[in-house]
Amino acid sequence: MEIDKKEVLRYLGYKNQNIDKNMTDLIDVCTREIIDISKASSVYEIFDIERKNNQLFLLGSTLVLKDKDIKDLLLTCEKCVVMAATLGAAVDSKLTYYSRFDITKGVIMDACASTAIEYVCDELQDVIMNNALKDNLHITTRYSPGYGDFAIDNGTEILNVLDAYKKIGLSITENSIMLPRKSVTALIGLSKIASSKKHTGCASCKNVGCEFRKDGGHCAK
Repeated sequence: MEIDKKEVLRYLGYKNQNIDKNMTDLIDVCTREIIDISKASSVYEIFDIERKNNQLFLLGSTLVLKDKDIKDLLLTCEKCVVMAATLGAAVDSKLTYYSRFDITKGVIMDACASTAIEYVCDELQDVIMNNALKDNLHITTRYSPGYGDFAIDNGTEILNVLDAYKKIGLSITENSIMLPRKSVTALIGLSKIASSKKHTGCASCKNVGCEFRKDGGHCAK
């Protein structure tokens, strides 16, 4: 696992500032700790898409996609990948501990963990892409519940379809909060047509006012 320090700074809200060595060293410590305690795991399934009544049905599952953004993403797709990933419960426990006893470190650990789960998802997406290319298919960007108008409560059905609790210990509350918290669910389209969109995650989200779109700072050596 790798944790990009620039991404950590972006989550921390830094924008084009110089970061002193003390902060750089603390980020390094937190990065190593997150890597040491993470028990990353993931699961995904691929479903054929059926279009009917202005909705997308993932055949063999209970997922029905109605939101405009996700339908746009899958516009040229014949299949859809449903995925979930988590860093595991130990990361949650450590974040809870530091939020009570060392707030500064807790905030930095949280940013490191957010960066780490995105790395896990990127690695899984690369596996999906390489497998798709063997079948002459191209992948879309990754799109998660909560992006754009893709309702966050879709996460519940995604986890049900994947049997995620049994397979990777991932569950979700009635308020659509995943447990462990540092987890992601997402959909990826498979199409015979290469997508012109190159960005994933924040870069593809339409919430342009989000604070996490800020650029990272510049760390002192």
